[in-house]
Amino acid sequence: MRKTANELRKLQVAGFYRDVDLGEPSHELEEVEKKIAEKMGFDATTDNRFKILEMHVDLDLEGYEDTDKEGDPTGIARPYVITIERSTNTILAIRRNWNQDDDTKRKRQHFVHYGYVPGFGFYCFGLIHLIGAFAKSGTMILRQLVDAGTLSNLPGGFKTRGLRIKGDDTPISPAEFRDVDVPSGSIRDNILPLPYKEPSQVLNMLMNQIIEEGRRFASAADLKVSDMSAQAPVGTTLAILERTLKVMSAVQSRIHYAMKQEFKLLKNIIKDYTPADYSYDPSTGTRDAKREDYDLVEVIPVSDPNAATMSQKVVQYQAVMQLAQANPDIYDLPELNRQMLEVLGVKNINKLIPNKEDVKPTDPVSENMNLINGKPVKAFIYQDHEAHITTHMTFKDDPKLAQLVGQSPKAPVIGAAIEAHIAEHLAFEYRRQIEEQLGVPLPAPDEKLPEDIEVDVSRLAARAAKQLMAKNMAEMQNQQTQQKLEDPLIQMQQQELQIRQMEAQAKAQKMQADTALEQAKLELEKLKMDSQERIAGAKIGAEAVNQQKELDAKEFIEGTKLGAQAVAAKTRQKPQQ
Repeated sequence: MRKTANELRKLQVAGFYRDVDLGEPSHELEEVEKKIAEKMGFDATTDNRFKILEMHVDLDLEGYEDTDKEGDPTGIARPYVITIERSTNTILAIRRNWNQDDDTKRKRQHFVHYGYVPGFGFYCFGLIHLIGAFAKSGTMILRQLVDAGTLSNLPGGFKTRGLRIKGDDTPISPAEFRDVDVPSGSIRDNILPLPYKEPSQVLNMLMNQIIEEGRRFASAADLKVSDMSAQAPVGTTLAILERTLKVMSAVQSRIHYAMKQEFKLLKNIIKDYTPADYSYDPSTGTRDAKREDYDLVEVIPVSDPNAATMSQKVVQYQAVMQLAQANPDIYDLPELNRQMLEVLGVKNINKLIPNKEDVKPTDPVSENMNLINGKPVKAFIYQDHEAHITTHMTFKDDPKLAQLVGQSPKAPVIGAAIEAHIAEHLAFEYRRQIEEQLGVPLPAPDEKLPEDIEVDVSRLAARAAKQLMAKNMAEMQNQQTQQKLEDPLIQMQQQELQIRQMEAQAKAQKMQADTALEQAKLELEKLKMDSQERIAGAKIGAEAVNQQKELDAKEFIEGTKLGAQAVAAKTRQKPQQ
């Protein structure tokens, strides 16, 4: 570092450097400084400032040795930052280069190296190292081509000593003829132009080849859009861009990482030198937690290391938009289009695409108006969601409004927006009903809960959800029953059912009467049959008695005959004896 005597004195008085007499600045230059001054085109001996060297080294300083637990020196060198004045080698400052609460004495990083391409040593290769020779050769050939063209267009040559041209000290204008005094012969014999050639085509091709090789080596070749098909998919275009910008993307990734390291150093510097207390009362925590809050955050760059150019970013977003067209339900299309406009560098994006986070709470009628006009709407947790849902549903189911809205070319979009907004209110209404079942409010939707509290809330919510489901099922059944009773069609069906029941009852009564009549007839017939059977039985009995009597009479007569015959036969046998 180079500082004037006054700047160095200010630092000494402020206590940043030791207050020692350094004398006058020395003008001794090293060979490197002379070479740099020569390349830059100035004389470095005119610099009358002090040369300050700041060195980050590891030293085992006497009196500040590193010790073990028993207090014995370990011989380990600790990191320090030592500042000296170059001409006198006077030590201006020695500072600790580790955090005081770090027991490992790890060296703090103070520098960030923005490298282009990694080299063989500490320093990286820059673009001039990669294509410097190509640029020098191309520049040299380009100058030769320009010189050849200049000499070819304005050639020089020889003329005889006696040749005189009026006004030969001024160039000849177009369509101008001048008088010439020729000593002898023709003008052609007295003038001999030198044989300057036109710019060489071979040299031009060589220059183009060198430039192309330099671009290819540095991965800075131009992408010819005309060689690409207009119908090529976005993925193909993105692959070509990535292949063309492969090295540049790697360079940007290294720059992105280096910037992240620098932001980290800046965060630590702010943490070390910021006041200990906040100047206001924070919403969470205490005022004396300002420095500790820096341990909970990280400062990172917002650049995209995977996209080196705006065209590459645009192609990436085009690919995402194609995916969003296939599955629009899982993408936040307004946010996607907003990021696309940011990549394109469009200003006042919020006026083109309103941000839903900036929407203020309104009444349900105003929300319906905003939905018709395509403006964003948002549900808030404290609103009367049941009233909002009723208003939006009646607006959606109104046949006259539905007919008018249906004539608009944006009808599908309006319908989808109404459905989505009703779903927002429905979610909040479900949350309110769960809280009603629990008897206590639930934590905020975006609040981060500890694991044990989240588990307890989940169990309570599960029981409340079951109770709410049972309650809703009972209400739905009662509502369905009531609706059925109030439905004219259901009433007509019930009347028809009653008439059918009466007809069935009349038919049943008639069937009972007919059955009784038939039963009576059957009994009468049975009585007739019984009487007829008795009469027939009596007849049969009388006939049987008569027949028996006749048989008995016949048997008696036959017996009598047989007896008489037996007696007669016995009588005839006795005399013979």
